[in-house]
Amino acid sequence: MAESESGADKSEEPTSKRLEEARKKGQIARSRELNTLAVTMAGAIALLMYGAAMGEGLIAIMRESFSLPREVLMSDDSMALYLLSAGKMAATILQPFLIVLLIASIAGPISLGGWLFSAEALAPKFSRMNPLSGLKRMFSLHALTELLKALAKFVLILMVALAVLSADTNDILAIAKEPVEKAIMHSAQIVGKSTLWLACGLILIAAVDVPFQLWDSKQKLMMTKQEVKDEYKDSEGKPEVKGKIRQMQRQMAERRMMQAVPKADVVITNPTHFAVALKYDPAQGKAPVVLAKGGDFLALKIREIAQEHKITLLESPALARAVYYSTEIDREIPAGLYLAVAQVLAYVYQLKQFRAGKGKRPVPLRDLPIPPDLRRDE
Repeated sequence: MAESESGADKSEEPTSKRLEEARKKGQIARSRELNTLAVTMAGAIALLMYGAAMGEGLIAIMRESFSLPREVLMSDDSMALYLLSAGKMAATILQPFLIVLLIASIAGPISLGGWLFSAEALAPKFSRMNPLSGLKRMFSLHALTELLKALAKFVLILMVALAVLSADTNDILAIAKEPVEKAIMHSAQIVGKSTLWLACGLILIAAVDVPFQLWDSKQKLMMTKQEVKDEYKDSEGKPEVKGKIRQMQRQMAERRMMQAVPKADVVITNPTHFAVALKYDPAQGKAPVVLAKGGDFLALKIREIAQEHKITLLESPALARAVYYSTEIDREIPAGLYLAVAQVLAYVYQLKQFRAGKGKRPVPLRDLPIPPDLRRDE
C-alpha cells in the first residue's frame, strides 16, 4: 500500500477532482514502450508496403545524380540545382513513409490516456535541478523498475535480432552477389521483415509495461483519508462558512417574508408563539397561500407588521399551529384545512363589511373544523 510523505497510508481511491487536477498537470499514464511499439510496427509495415517504391525512387535519384552531362560539371550553379532536385525527389519518395511514422507517433501516446496538452507540464520546474532530489530519484523504486525494464527489453530484442539474423543469413549473404538495383530492393524487404519481427518482440514488453503504468499512475494518485476530508472541505466549504451562508440565506428569506405580510388577508395567531399570514386570490390558485409564518420573535414581527398595515389578526391557536406545521412559505394550505380557513376568510370579509358600516358584526369563530392528523399540541 502506498504511503504519503507524512507516512499515512494512501488507502482511498482518487476522487474525480484529484483526477481532473492530475490531468491538468499532465500526470496521466503513459507508456514509452507502447509508443516505441507503435512507431516500430508502423515503420516495419510501411517498409514492407512502400519499400520497393522507395528503392526504385532512390535508384532513380542515384542514376540521375551520377550521370551528369559535361556542361553541368563545368557550371557552378548547376550542381546546386541538381542537389535541390534530388532533395525534392527524396522528400516525395519518403513522404508516405514519414506520414505513417508521424501518425504512429501521435496514435501511440493517445491510445493510453487520450489526447492531452498541458502547459503546466511544459513549465520549467527548478526543483528538478536539486542534486539531492536527483539522487533520490536515481535510487528510487521507480528507477530500479526502469532499469529492469531496460535490461529485459535489451535481452528480448537481442534474442529476437539473433533469431532473425540466423533465419535470414542466406538472404543477407545473397545480396552481395545481386545487381545493385535488385540488391537495393532485396535489402528494403529484409529490413522491413526484420523490423516487423523486432516489433513483435516489443509487443511482449508493451503488454507488461502498459498495465504497470496504469497501476503506477493510480498509486501515485491514491489519497489518504485526511486528504479526502480536506478536499471535501475545500469543495463543499468549511462548516463555519457554510453556517454563515445559511444564516445569511435565512435572513434574506425572512426579509422577503416580512415584505409579503402587508399583502395578506388575515394573520392567524397562537396568540403569542405562532403567527401565519394567509392570502387568498381566486385568480391565482385554488386555495389560500401562506405568505409568512414564524414562531416567537418572528411571530411578534409578523403581528407588528400586520397591525401597521391594518391586516386582520385572528386568534386561533389550533389553526395557527396546524398551518404552521403543515405548510411551507408560498405554498397552498392542505385540503384538510380548506373548510377551517374558508370560515376564517368569510369571518374576515364580514368583519370588513361591518367596519365599513355595511353589515352586522360577525359572530366570533369557535371550534374550527381541523382534522386530527393536522392538529398539533403546544
